[in-house]
Amino acid sequence: MAGWVMWMLAAGVLVVAELFTTTLYLLMVAIGLAVGGVVALTGLGVEWQLLAAAVVALAATYVLRRSKFGRRTRVKAERDPNVNLDIGQPITVEHWQHDASANGAGGYTARVKYRGAMWDVELAPAAHASAGQFFIHEIRGSRLIVSNSPDHH
Repeated sequence: MAGWVMWMLAAGVLVVAELFTTTLYLLMVAIGLAVGGVVALTGLGVEWQLLAAAVVALAATYVLRRSKFGRRTRVKAERDPNVNLDIGQPITVEHWQHDASANGAGGYTARVKYRGAMWDVELAPAAHASAGQFFIHEIRGSRLIVSNSPDHH
């Protein structure tokens, strides 16, 4: 079998593997292998094929890493509504108590009944302490961090 066919088959295998990993890094290496196949098709030696494949794969990986697609955004589980379904849910706070040890906005806390249990509630930064409806912004242990609007981030 011709050398360029082997390069293209290897690139194809990596593209299929990329479909399972979804990281895009295998795709960058597959691009390098495809370039190695093109160099083989031109008739240059194996060392040039390997060099071209390596250089292109490294350059493509570097460009991917520097782009927005190569960086994973780290979302804290206590704030991620995909992990914790309570994030964004409404609760009603009847009254707030000033608590100097609280880290939230102005140091206000409350106790509310949520899902059949009593919870400590703390205001998120920039939230206003007034009786009414609040939305769960974060959960730290047994403490609900709430804000005035559901889209507070």
